[in-house]
Amino acid sequence: MKHVIIGTAGHIDHGKSSLIKALTNIETDRLKEEKARGITIELGFAYFDLPSGRRAGIVDVPGHERFIKNMLAGATGIDVVILVVAADEGIMPQTIEHLNILSLLQTKKGIVAVTKTDMVDREWLELVLEDIASRLQGTFLEDAPIVPVSSVTGEGLPQLVKIIDELTAEVESRDVHLPFRYPIDRVFSKTGFGTVVTGTLISGQVRVGDTVEVYPQNLEARVRSLQVHGQKVETAYAGQRVAMNLAGVQVSDLERGNVLAAPGLLRPSLMLDCRLELLADAEKPLANRERLRLYTGTSEVLCRVVLLDAEFLFPGETALAQLRLEEPVAVLTGDRFVVRTYSPMYTVGGGTILDAHPKKRRRFRAEGIQELKLRESGGDLQILNQTLLNYSDQFPTESELFRLAGRPAEQLSDALETLQEEDLALSVVVEGATHYLHAEYLQRLAQRAREAVETYQKRFPLRPGMPKEELRSRIGRQASPKLFNSLITLIASEASLESRGGVVATQDWQVVFAGPYARMRERVLELLQASPQAPPDVNDLATQLNEPSERVVELLAAMERQGEIVRVSPELTFLKETVDEVRQLVVSWIRENGSITLADLRTALDTSRKFALPLLEYLDAEKVTKREGEGRVLHPQYVGN
Repeated sequence: MKHVIIGTAGHIDHGKSSLIKALTNIETDRLKEEKARGITIELGFAYFDLPSGRRAGIVDVPGHERFIKNMLAGATGIDVVILVVAADEGIMPQTIEHLNILSLLQTKKGIVAVTKTDMVDREWLELVLEDIASRLQGTFLEDAPIVPVSSVTGEGLPQLVKIIDELTAEVESRDVHLPFRYPIDRVFSKTGFGTVVTGTLISGQVRVGDTVEVYPQNLEARVRSLQVHGQKVETAYAGQRVAMNLAGVQVSDLERGNVLAAPGLLRPSLMLDCRLELLADAEKPLANRERLRLYTGTSEVLCRVVLLDAEFLFPGETALAQLRLEEPVAVLTGDRFVVRTYSPMYTVGGGTILDAHPKKRRRFRAEGIQELKLRESGGDLQILNQTLLNYSDQFPTESELFRLAGRPAEQLSDALETLQEEDLALSVVVEGATHYLHAEYLQRLAQRAREAVETYQKRFPLRPGMPKEELRSRIGRQASPKLFNSLITLIASEASLESRGGVVATQDWQVVFAGPYARMRERVLELLQASPQAPPDVNDLATQLNEPSERVVELLAAMERQGEIVRVSPELTFLKETVDEVRQLVVSWIRENGSITLADLRTALDTSRKFALPLLEYLDAEKVTKREGEGRVLHPQYVGN
């Protein structure tokens, strides 16, 4: 079944709420202040059973200029607008501003209801109708039906209902299979229920029991119950006004402007790339970095507009721009928005979001401008190719890639398959998730990896290669360690690198003791051979070599990897053959005597506790021996001779 939202628009005191009550018998003004002052302040909601059997939701908006932000919140998701113009006053300033807002949001269908006809004579009414028709030329309502009505006498209401029914029949059904998205326009607590929110479900569907995410806070909530038009339902669909009772969040956690959506669907952003249109009746050009109020969905945030391809934006013209926000918003590429001046507040323009998660752009850069124009008018294959190239450093999954491209998965799945067939889109699977990157990005990544590894090897010539984690921090910190480990395979073949355990090196890399390192190595071997059972410690070696201890440690690590020495502790190093002799001595001793003590080893080696104890602890760590009481026995896992 098709679900439709009807919205009102128009100047204050032109009879919007009275018209809705006459049509539905529902009072949309619910606040005491509204009833006392006779004006609408907050959004009002009703529903309407049409002759065709369709039930349409109705959003009644305030007409006062002070409450335009409330009107903007209610304009989200409107399918058909009833522009209300009072016969006794005709078109007024807020009529024009509301009309501009609806045009900027690309509302497609509408009808003009000329109210209060019981208060004017026929001649005056004809003049008003003529003026309205003239003023609507060039707008999306230029061919809209104009229906004189009276909420008091009922004149014209049957005709209005008939036309509304016809217009709603022409509205395209929303795709309920798209991901669920629901901007919140009201938050309150209800006794016995807890947190309740209302809004227009703009895409997808939601069921009782579903887990949803609150953006931009990234809070998780569960749908406890649903109501549509005051009736409990198990499932709500796009195009319906929906009240949700949420578990897991408090009223204080939420506010108008938040968005409920499928978990992981949205990513809050502080920048938006867009095509910005300045209204033809704007009072002055828009300057670069001007502070504006941005309205998208039901949210209002302050922003600075950075004009990317123009010095000034003149009335009636458009420009590519980047909006830099003072608070994060959660939107999708393709969403519409409206901007108003900071102070005094009036609507000046709006447009379409071309990239909901852009990188910071500099003005008048041909590459960036070309990229945004491609996003604006390019085909699916071009847009997906450019998106993948731009966001490969984030290693997106398929759903993330499609979201960044800003087009439905049904449109982009074939394009992704084509990119893979042409070896432009590469994939890496980690823990069941497939991540994508562009072949051109891989080449750049491989080049950076090669440069990083070569620089590292020059700086540390005695090391076997660059640790993977350090390389990840240099060139791929967005990737998890597991993902980067898989990427190394792709990078290595492109950059002639090898992955050797926990390090990465150039394919021909070998540790060679040359120059001063060769002389240091020879001197270390001499010193260890001179006193094999009681060798100098690291500090002694550094003193005798007249080298910093850090450099000596580096040398010893390389010599150990070469199999020349064994570091039995951070301070002590023995020749490998010395350690082998000690191992053989200890094993033989235990086999003859059942165990060996520290004192036994000290005596056998004619050395001190300083050297004998680290040797025994090393053999314990190597699982040659095992401590038992005061001595050591052979470890159960020892299988040596």
